[in-house]
Amino acid sequence: MRTAFITQLIEEAKTNDTIFLVVGDLGYSVVEQFAEFYPKRFLNAGIAEQNMTGIAAGLAMEGFNVFTYSIGNFPTLRCMEQIRYDVCYHNLSVKVVSVGGGYAYGALGVSHHTTEELGMLRTIPNLTVCAPGDPIETKLITSYLCNSRQPGYLRLGKAGEPIVHTGNIQFEFGKIFTVTEGKKTAVLTTGSMLAYADTFIKESKNGWGLYSVPVIKPLDALSLSIIANQYDNLITIEEHQRSGGFGSAILEILNDLKNQNLIKVLPNVKIIAIPDKFIGIAGSQNYLRIQAGIYL
Repeated sequence: MRTAFITQLIEEAKTNDTIFLVVGDLGYSVVEQFAEFYPKRFLNAGIAEQNMTGIAAGLAMEGFNVFTYSIGNFPTLRCMEQIRYDVCYHNLSVKVVSVGGGYAYGALGVSHHTTEELGMLRTIPNLTVCAPGDPIETKLITSYLCNSRQPGYLRLGKAGEPIVHTGNIQFEFGKIFTVTEGKKTAVLTTGSMLAYADTFIKESKNGWGLYSVPVIKPLDALSLSIIANQYDNLITIEEHQRSGGFGSAILEILNDLKNQNLIKVLPNVKIIAIPDKFIGIAGSQNYLRIQAGIYL
C-alpha cells in the first residue's frame, strides 16, 4: 500500500503544486523519488513527530496541502494533541499518513502496534478517517485527499498487500465497495483485513457477501442501510481494538438507521476485533492476528 500511496502522490503533485510531504526521518526506499522530483515540497522533520505535525499545520496555513508520514503510532497517538488543536480545530489541510497499521510491524513489539488510533481519531471533529483495503483503494483515496482541503487520516498497510479489486471499479469517496454479493451473511472489512476475508470466503465457498469499508468517517449510511436490509447477519472484522473501532462505528450507524426507520430489522452483528488487552508477543502480522483472535 505504501508504494501505491507514494506513486499516486507523485502523480498528483505533477499538476498540484500545493502538495507537500513531511516525514519523520523514515520512509527510505519509499519517499526518495518524491524528494528528488519535488525537493522544495519535501521536508524531513526528524524523529520529532509532534513538531512535524506543527510544521505541517503552519505549511497548511500558507496554502499547502500537507501530508505527514511516519510509522503507525508515531504520527497518530504520539501527536493526538497536535492533530486535535493545531490541525482539526483550525480545519487545516493536513493529511496524517500512518504506515504499518495494525500488526504490520508486529516483530517490533507493542510500541509499533497501531491498534487504537481509529477509535481515537474518529472522535475528533473535522477529521476524515480512511483505511483502504488494497493498493487500488489506496490510490483512489490518495487522489481524493490530494484534492481535498479537509483534515484527513490515512491508515496504510506496510508492503506487499495483494490487489483484491479487479477491473474498473466505480469510486465515490466514502462509499462502501461491494466485493462479493451473498446470501444471509455479509462480512464488512476495513483496512488490510480485506484480502484475508476475500480469500476465506472464496476458499470456504460459504456464499457470504463481502464489503470493503475504506472510509470509516464519514461512514456510508445509505449503502449500509441497503446491506442491512439484505442480510440477516453481519460480521465486522478489523485489525484494531474492539472498543471504539470499526465495529463500533457500524453499530452506531445501524442504530441511527433503525431509529430513522430506514432498516426494518436490525441484523445480528458479530464484531471480530482485538480484545481489551495488549498482545505483547513479537511475531509476524498473521501470527499476532491469530493470537488476538482476528479471524473468521
